Amino acid sequence: MTLLGRVWHACRRWSDNRTLRKRPIPDELWHLTVESYRFLSWRSEDDLTRLRELATLFLDRKEFFGAHGLIVTDEMAVAIAAQAALPILHLGLGLYEGFVGIVVHLDQVVARREEIDEDGIVHQFDEELSGEAMQGGPVMLSWHDVEAADHSSEWGYNVTIHEFAHVIDMAGGAADGTPPMPHRQARDHWLQVMGSAYERFCLTVRACQPSGLDPYAAHCLEEFFAVTSESFFVDPLSLQSEFPDVYALLRTYYAQDPAAFAGP
Repeated sequence: MTLLGRVWHACRRWSDNRTLRKRPIPDELWHLTVESYRFLSWRSEDDLTRLRELATLFLDRKEFFGAHGLIVTDEMAVAIAAQAALPILHLGLGLYEGFVGIVVHLDQVVARREEIDEDGIVHQFDEELSGEAMQGGPVMLSWHDVEAADHSSEWGYNVTIHEFAHVIDMAGGAADGTPPMPHRQARDHWLQVMGSAYERFCLTVRACQPSGLDPYAAHCLEEFFAVTSESFFVDPLSLQSEFPDVYALLRTYYAQDPAAFAGP
């Protein structure tokens, strides 16, 4: 690391430590947030302490915007920050450096889309979105879906984790279903495991067979990564049962084992 790099990291550590001392998430608000989402309340005290620190730093570094006059309250911002910090609990906030803004809508939004088919014909359609992550930001979230995350965890759905899985994916470039890897061998192993599981899942969807995963995961490999990440954190026992190979891969990557302490 260069001298300039060392100075920058030292300044960042000083700033982070000051933020944690001067502007921590208030105790009452933090406990309310944890109690509101069972997939957070499963966690050990050590995990929750680390999660609170990351959420505090996340709030310090990101800017929240309410769409169409929506006021983003402290309760809303902390709920988003806590869920966004969960995937990078042992990976660090560096994976989220590529964007600043978070736009919160009250509910789902309708976006106009265009697709070009194999014959070169352009098709336009409307798509309802509960969240969207774009290269370089911002991240868009529906507060209705964020707030309902405790209930929706029963079927492995969590819009915040889904969109921030895309952010992690894009930390290494364009979204392709593969987050930044330490070396080529790790990337090849990831592609082999995820690619094989994705193909099996697509066959399941085409055959209209039941699955614990949202069929949207069959859209492309990057969506399969985001959807399995949701399930990994909020409904880990289901993912481990249906896709043990994917669960093991995500357990290694995220350096977490939520199935080990998941509650009913």
